[in-house]
Amino acid sequence: MDYLQFMDVILHVDQSLGVLIEQYGTMIYVLLFLVIFCETGLVVLPFLPGDSLLFIAGTFCATGAMDIWVLMVSLIIAAVGGNTLNYWIGSLLGHKVLSHHYKWLNPEAIAKTHRFYEKHGGKTIILARFTPIVRTFAPFIAGVSEMTFARFQLFNIVGAVLWVGGLLVLGHLFGNIPFVRHHLNTIVLIGIGMAILPIILGALWQFYRKLRRS
Repeated sequence: MDYLQFMDVILHVDQSLGVLIEQYGTMIYVLLFLVIFCETGLVVLPFLPGDSLLFIAGTFCATGAMDIWVLMVSLIIAAVGGNTLNYWIGSLLGHKVLSHHYKWLNPEAIAKTHRFYEKHGGKTIILARFTPIVRTFAPFIAGVSEMTFARFQLFNIVGAVLWVGGLLVLGHLFGNIPFVRHHLNTIVLIGIGMAILPIILGALWQFYRKLRRS
């Protein structure tokens, strides 16, 4: 397998999961662990599959191709570990940026971000789990804004359990229903929309409050 083929498999692992299970057997747990860890832990890899991968993995668990409990525990660990790494990267880079006192950096904006994450960061970390792209950047921003690690880790674990456990169980229960399999992309898009909606409504409410104050 050359590099391009390898990248194609990784980027579309949710679509080729059945073939990978046949080829790699129990090593599939390691591969899925790495995909989830990298998707949540590395800011440069937000394009890796997440939601669809978990849902489809759940459908294969229903057929007996994988053990759902082994998969669930390993992927929760991967999701928690990925977010933790992302947080520490953000914290490290944030300290370096702040220590240089760049002119383009607004200390007041950073202070506001820090206060936001201390007040609403828990909800943000949990909701971000269900929103592609956003879930890769949320822990990084939490680290940059110096959200306390204990508070971050609490919601990090809760979010990982809800995200991994919820999508695996949904895939296990409904993934093999013909209607669901044929309309999976639409269902995923609807799910993403429902996850993003509270964030949009919250932003609109804050904007409305600012208009009223002004």
